[in-house]
Amino acid sequence: MSTHAATASDLSQPQKTPLLQSRLGSFLAVVPLSIWVVNHLWDNLAAFYGGAAWQNAVTQYKHPYAQALTFLIVMLPLLFHTAWGMVRMFSFKPNNLAYPYYGNVKYIVQRVAGLGVLAFLGAHIWLAFLQPRLIYGGAEPFAAIAYEMHWHPPTIAVYVLGVLGTAYHLANGLQGFAMGWGLLASERSMRRFEPWSIVIFLVLLGIGWGALFALYKAGATEEVMQERARIMQARGVQSDH
Repeated sequence: MSTHAATASDLSQPQKTPLLQSRLGSFLAVVPLSIWVVNHLWDNLAAFYGGAAWQNAVTQYKHPYAQALTFLIVMLPLLFHTAWGMVRMFSFKPNNLAYPYYGNVKYIVQRVAGLGVLAFLGAHIWLAFLQPRLIYGGAEPFAAIAYEMHWHPPTIAVYVLGVLGTAYHLANGLQGFAMGWGLLASERSMRRFEPWSIVIFLVLLGIGWGALFALYKAGATEEVMQERARIMQARGVQSDH
């Protein structure tokens, strides 16, 4: 076997995923999921400009049906991509012990990151999107999420790790997408794309962590604390600050 880094087809045995299914799964991971993730991270940067700007960018929709349509556009590809990813995970066996190359390490980290992102997205979709609307009849208020980011360490820790895993999974997934669709057909082209993959990862991580910092900083302000106390009172829950 060549001493060069293993290619995507060398990373696991056996290959069981049909070409059409594999390309469809990778396509749905990039369009529209990646576009939505980038847009969502970018919108959250509005937290630097205050609660009204954040809620206008993140939780408000211009048309009554836009919210439901956005949810379907995100959830259906996400469910398909999750099922596709789980099949791949159980169908492929990494050969890291036999061939501990950089590409193999990326392969296993991508799978671990995928599981972490799946758990993070499940919690995020429920706590930040579904629960406020189904139980409290409205979108998640800025004061509530900003307060939790600052005063509840597990929340900020989960979001920090969740954004880290999402940025890596997306950036590395773009490289896998390009390989699967023949855009990177040689080892040389893959090596050339590697720096761009790292840049994409760092940019996404910077945007995501920047938004978290803005939320964390806002959570300590008197205005947010008072608004959060009012929200808890309206919900019939005693505030702890």
